[in-house]
Amino acid sequence: MRFHLIGPFQIVGFDGGVLPAGSPKVSQVLALLLTHANTPVTPDTLIRELWQHGPPRSALNTVQTYVHHARRLVALPDVRPDGGRPVLSTQFGGYTMHVDEAAVDVKVFEGMVSRGKEEFRAGRYEASADALGSALGLWRGPVLSNVPTGGVLAGRIVHLEELRIRALEVRIEALRLLGRLRELIPELRALVHDYPLNEWFHGRLIAALHEAGRRAEALDAYRSVRRLLRDELGLEPSPDVQRLHERVLSPLRVPSAPAATLDGDGQPEMPRGADSATSARRAGMSS
Repeated sequence: MRFHLIGPFQIVGFDGGVLPAGSPKVSQVLALLLTHANTPVTPDTLIRELWQHGPPRSALNTVQTYVHHARRLVALPDVRPDGGRPVLSTQFGGYTMHVDEAAVDVKVFEGMVSRGKEEFRAGRYEASADALGSALGLWRGPVLSNVPTGGVLAGRIVHLEELRIRALEVRIEALRLLGRLRELIPELRALVHDYPLNEWFHGRLIAALHEAGRRAEALDAYRSVRRLLRDELGLEPSPDVQRLHERVLSPLRVPSAPAATLDGDGQPEMPRGADSATSARRAGMSS
């Protein structure tokens, strides 16, 4: 049995059939417990998730009712672990979803991204790209797109979306270091459309187009991001992107970045930020 949280929330049986996931509130409780798989979740955490603007006096009893319905769903024979122990238990002042993390897509995603970063650090770029490609292949759309979310789940969703962007960046960097950046031009075009203010993606698109001998398109890509940043934020492109532009203008220089390493968060370091004045303005825009 598997639990899908990336995209619509689904409980999938061993035969591949989608099982009932209960009411929206029961699904919300299940989703929160699954994002904290094998870790106790306190009733207070569930209350904060379910009622953001002040819980009713009956909140604790209502939570217990939702957990009861959730337990009935996951206690079906199809979704019980081999040992027969109920998947959802009450212990240590909280509720714990006991489940093999390989059966929860967000846990598989996080594990694959972590492995991809480790392979990158070790210089095994092919293995890194493969692991990250498998992780990204799990992405079926916005996380928990059919489930109501409160503050606790919203934080987890933001984390997963940021992790997806990091996975995209590291995979692109791994393929660049394998000499395969130009293969990514269609994907990079889609990414700059989906993440228009992500200058890293724009920079990689400019470099890929120039590397493919498409200088006119590379210059057009630079003009596009420059116009976007001016119109949306009143900013110029970061120094890294401007340097790429200068290299495109030089017929003897190909704007490929130096070999990149990962920072403490496992993210490619180039391009990163801007000069101090522009950084201050960018920080002001985001505050």
